[in-house]
Amino acid sequence: MELNILDKSGKDTGKKVVLNDAIYGIEPNEHVLWLDIKQYLANQRQGTHKTKERSELSGSTRKLIKQKGGGGARRGDIKSPLLVGGARVFGPKPRDYSFKLNKKVKQLARKSALSTRAKDNQIVVVEDFSFEAPKTKDFVALVQNLQVADKKILLVLPDQNKNVYLSARNLQRVQVVRASDLNAYSILNCTSLVLAESSVAIIDNLLKA
Repeated sequence: MELNILDKSGKDTGKKVVLNDAIYGIEPNEHVLWLDIKQYLANQRQGTHKTKERSELSGSTRKLIKQKGGGGARRGDIKSPLLVGGARVFGPKPRDYSFKLNKKVKQLARKSALSTRAKDNQIVVVEDFSFEAPKTKDFVALVQNLQVADKKILLVLPDQNKNVYLSARNLQRVQVVRASDLNAYSILNCTSLVLAESSVAIIDNLLKA
């Protein structure tokens, strides 16, 4: 797959980049994508939720009503789960939701996500750029020139660029990542994938295996 490289003003630079078919042209594996996205979202969970069980509540242990003859469910003290303000049965406890995925599975997931964006013609390649200072209006002008202002954008840079990151941080539908931090969830969560020219080679090196 061959794409034209645009400059910051949205004009064709006359240069072209060839996207590796082994990365951008495979048949997406939906199950692997599901696994990778499930792991990514699970890793975002803090897992700090907690409810109190019967032994953790303070309260009298006196039996409130007699065992039989009342017509209702039997219960003991005021900490019973049957009562308002009582304990919770089998409530959530702090836990770690993260789990392991093999490296090749994660690589295939990223390839599948990139192939999905390429298949839908949602990839734009722009020559390497930077801003002299963090300015949101400069970034807004950039995405307007690239004709992706009305889309959910994922901008992939070769290295950390503080001015570009700060310029885009205030925009809701824009995410800026380094090529080395690219993941399947972010790729599928955008409707326009904007690649800096140098980041294409970095992605090739990361996913060539």
